[in-house]
Amino acid sequence: MLTFHEMLAAYDRALEDTTELASAAADLTVPTPCAGWDLADLFGHMIGQNLGFAAAVAVGDAPVAAYESVPVAADDVATRWQDSATRVRSAFGAADPEATIHLVEFGFRPTVTVALGMQLLDAAVHAWDVATALGKTYRPTEVTVAFVLDMARQIAARPGGTPVFAAPLSEHGEDPWGDALRLLGRDPEGFVVA
Repeated sequence: MLTFHEMLAAYDRALEDTTELASAAADLTVPTPCAGWDLADLFGHMIGQNLGFAAAVAVGDAPVAAYESVPVAADDVATRWQDSATRVRSAFGAADPEATIHLVEFGFRPTVTVALGMQLLDAAVHAWDVATALGKTYRPTEVTVAFVLDMARQIAARPGGTPVFAAPLSEHGEDPWGDALRLLGRDPEGFVVA
């Protein structure tokens, strides 16, 4: 299990990876591996989640509206993403890892450390979603791969799964990153950019 500071460093790297990808996103109408979402939808969701988590971590709670998707366009997506990434990174960095916060969207009260783990998984997987939509290859650090795979197995094992991700696919046992993506409802070989 990663320490809080190791997790924070991995999270920072995943956010930075997406910052680079956002700068290369010229067409936000391309589809993504997230069913029914183009890049504008995906970035809007990611930015909204960053802002919502930043608010909840900073003060212990945030209303549902704080997590709402943010409208983006090709000329402002990189700036809006960077701002949201800076806010959420700063909030986690300044927080007490053992403090309890309320995540209204999920209806429970985890520690800041647990919330950071949720965001690390989300950041790494969504970086892959963005990269894939842009026709690029993405793989996080092996530390992050191992962390996400462990969490993905826990999520996939829950009765009824989770409404946050698509139904889990079977592991192939050949590549831990591919298996993590499959367990979170993504087919690494099945999404082709048109």
